[in-house]
Amino acid sequence: MITGELKSKIDAVWNGFWSGGISNPLEVMEQITYLLFIKALDERQTLAENKANRTGQPIDEVIFPEEEQFRPEGLLESRPYADMRWSRFKHMAPADMYDVVEKYVFPFLQHRAEASSHAKHMKGARLTIPTPGVLQKAVDGLDVIPMVDRDTKGDVYEYMLSKIATAGENGQFRTPRHIIQLMVEMVAPTPDDTICDPASGTSGFLVLAGEYIRDRHPSALTDPTKAAHFHNGMFSGYDFDSTMLRIGSMNMQLHGVQNPTISYRDSLAEDHAGDAEAYSLILANPPFTGSLDYESTAKNLLQVAKTKMTELLFVALFLRLLKPGGRAAVIVPDGVLFRSTKAHKELRRILVEEQKLEAVVSMPAGVFRPYSGVSTGILLFTKTNSGGTDHVWFYDLAADGYSLDDKRAALLDPDKLGVADEPLSEEELSRNNLPDALARWRERDNTELERERIEQSFCVPKADIAANDYDLSINRYKEVVHDEIEHATPAAIIEELSMLEAHIQKGIDDLKAMLS
Repeated sequence: MITGELKSKIDAVWNGFWSGGISNPLEVMEQITYLLFIKALDERQTLAENKANRTGQPIDEVIFPEEEQFRPEGLLESRPYADMRWSRFKHMAPADMYDVVEKYVFPFLQHRAEASSHAKHMKGARLTIPTPGVLQKAVDGLDVIPMVDRDTKGDVYEYMLSKIATAGENGQFRTPRHIIQLMVEMVAPTPDDTICDPASGTSGFLVLAGEYIRDRHPSALTDPTKAAHFHNGMFSGYDFDSTMLRIGSMNMQLHGVQNPTISYRDSLAEDHAGDAEAYSLILANPPFTGSLDYESTAKNLLQVAKTKMTELLFVALFLRLLKPGGRAAVIVPDGVLFRSTKAHKELRRILVEEQKLEAVVSMPAGVFRPYSGVSTGILLFTKTNSGGTDHVWFYDLAADGYSLDDKRAALLDPDKLGVADEPLSEEELSRNNLPDALARWRERDNTELERERIEQSFCVPKADIAANDYDLSINRYKEVVHDEIEHATPAAIIEELSMLEAHIQKGIDDLKAMLS
């Protein structure tokens, strides 16, 4: 959790971009990402130099050769590599700094594009900061933000990313952190998992899965074999937006994952069949943009869901990517749960009859405001290829701890939001259902089986779901309790009507007497 003082420093950097004429929040985030990467390269070499001085051994990887010059293609003049170090150019006059960063540092980033999985996303790096003054403010602002450890680095970057979510339509790239947290807790990643998000965006799902493993399985970072898997093979994320790949890769780097697979890919395209049954866990909230071209779509996905609708094709993709025994927690629009087209019903039938559908969590429409009011749900399932669904657990998530309007204001103190560690009172739980949802999920095969369908959560046998055309909307199965009304006996009603009749007759008689 970052302090108010640190937030103010980050806000100052952000506001410097806005006042300097960069109003697109994704562009601001991209430029900050470039600068943080440049800063990280300098810090990495400084650490290597300090180690070399202590041990007397040469530096393993020299990023900025001290005695060499760098001349980008198209320039006649070269400059020492040392001038491209953050610690050097930050002391230059604004005009000189801008000249060095624009003409040498950014071409240097592109030159290093194949050096690591993070560096490859800098291949298209270009400076769009408009003036030396704005650049100086950004460099000075980032330089005083303490990013000395993984937790602080991650928190700082997450706070920056939260600004994307408050900036209108660009927030579509970011699923609320507390919703991701709930999903990660429900699937409980292990050090043996291979985790994929086929529409990774800012890599929020992968980051929180990694944090969960760090917290719950410390040996994953101390055992050499497990640590190698954690840093090199555990996390894969795909997106077809280069800006999001850069941001997502930096998010993983700042959260301490050394070499994740964050790659450019249209996950629904035909030419990516090699990942079939490659992952044991999928966490995702893919973009549901309507429909796409049949010609570019993977044919094996169309065999599962013969449709152009991306929401169905992504679910088919998740099934293809999972190993047998692999599990998934994914967000889908409500239409996937209840629409009656042949493709919708067939995909739901596959989940229920051929795989093991475990849960449907219905979420309120305001979860993705201010940029979308669409109603969504979370599907949790295990790939078995042989069925296994006995019953499906339903939860009606009515409150997520924030207001459901465009402001999305917190309704509780920070330590009581998300999947809170603090015990919550009944009134607090009514504002934040997430802790209750997680606790009841863990009892889905025990006490939850006994709950009535009038409750917030309950289980429905597979036979009932099949009998309803595999409809997975909670309202199909939830029963409404009507308040009991105490009715008068027939005799009392007749007596009351007789008294009313007599009262009306007396009024008529009185009126006649007045008129006569």
